[in-house]
Amino acid sequence: MIPRTVEQIFKTAKDLSDKGWVYTMDAIFLEIYNEKIHDLLSNKKQGNASANNAKTEEKGKGKKDNDEKYKIQHDPVTGATTVTNITEVRVERPGDVYSLLNTAGQNRAVAKTKANDRSSRSHSVFQLRLKGVNSITGENATGLLNLIDLAGSERLNQSGATGARLTETQHINKSLSCLGDVISALGSNDEKKHIPYRNSKLTYLLQNCLGGNSKTLMFVNCSPLNKDLNESLNSLRFATKVNACEIGTAKKVQG
Repeated sequence: MIPRTVEQIFKTAKDLSDKGWVYTMDAIFLEIYNEKIHDLLSNKKQGNASANNAKTEEKGKGKKDNDEKYKIQHDPVTGATTVTNITEVRVERPGDVYSLLNTAGQNRAVAKTKANDRSSRSHSVFQLRLKGVNSITGENATGLLNLIDLAGSERLNQSGATGARLTETQHINKSLSCLGDVISALGSNDEKKHIPYRNSKLTYLLQNCLGGNSKTLMFVNCSPLNKDLNESLNSLRFATKVNACEIGTAKKVQG
């Protein structure tokens, strides 16, 4: 998904250059593992090490240090969302992004369960920040693209998760539940509704993308196997809830 999307963006940017537009693009790639943000583009491996040594990492003050280093911040004026101290890389061609994907893939938290030989133990978020300037009209444009790979929900009796895997499963399921709560609240007709973005790192990070001046598209993957029927039904129910949520029409804001 990310390579095809990026290729389309660079192609469109090149086509728009004939109309005076020049774009710069910066990328970040992070994961949310056990409600902690990890920088997947950091030189220090965090992802796979996190999954394999989760028991060790959960001890001491690791979580506190992580929360203080990678803080999610929302600008109340511009609506821009940033993560402090996260690695941000300027990309000028699709190949630059492919290199980042390789680095992120080596760092992301994965582990084997009874349900999956290579199970994602985190939600990953790829962000591409675009800034455009038109030399002919003087217009400015900014945009943020989020491409998220959600870890799938798990039933403990199927995954056989214990110990560190159990902790990961609990965090994954809780964050997906929080995402469902946010979507339900956004779709509510109650004028005094409260949107529980802060209940998870995932929804807080994506706050302006879910309920701001934005467009959101979700793909739900279902297993064709009979043994996965219950999980497939849960996925389709979740997709129905998302599909029923309307947050209005995104508007172009002139820079």
